[in-house]
Amino acid sequence: MDPALAAQMSEEVAEKVLQYRRDESGWKICREGNGVSVSWRPSMEFPGNLYRGEGIVNATPEKVWDCIKPLAGTLRDKWDENVSSFEIIESLTDMLCVSRTASPSAAMKLISPRDFVDLVLVKKYEDGTLSSNAVNVEHPLCPLKPGYVRGFNHPCGCFCEPLPGEPEKTNLVTFFQTDLSGYLPRSVVDSFFPRSMAGFYANLEKAVKTLYN
Repeated sequence: MDPALAAQMSEEVAEKVLQYRRDESGWKICREGNGVSVSWRPSMEFPGNLYRGEGIVNATPEKVWDCIKPLAGTLRDKWDENVSSFEIIESLTDMLCVSRTASPSAAMKLISPRDFVDLVLVKKYEDGTLSSNAVNVEHPLCPLKPGYVRGFNHPCGCFCEPLPGEPEKTNLVTFFQTDLSGYLPRSVVDSFFPRSMAGFYANLEKAVKTLYN
């Protein structure tokens, strides 16, 4: 992938995801519990929803980041039930790459295995926040694979935010904006994301305890 084009494209995506983080308007809560809130609003990118999750994880931002970072060495496929494999297709810089993520079947097998090919940019902000920012791309080294339906991530990502005075805690804000493709009933998709996002936080909390204690 052309590095200059990838850099420009990824910065535009990061700016969008940062705007999602800053814009508090229009969100409707669809799931709350165990300190995690999941909300949604209509996507401006495709005929679906943009989902936002927020919750405090009892670990330092660095430990949380190691569990979720979309880079080589991530621990995510070891604990996230929605990730069966993760691989770097092309590394453009230390902070920019093209990745392929595969997910297993879900929703009692109503959703068959999916894979996603994304351009991913990692950013670090002045306050210590670490963010990942991703969007779907096509890549010659990653054609369609038998057994998987190719899904498409519209601008999405997460923010690992330090909590002032609470060094052992992280405020984790996540944004999912995913077209699962295939002929899925809207009701299946709309019930899947809030449930899976709540599960993401619960499984991450367990993972940081298991991996670092």
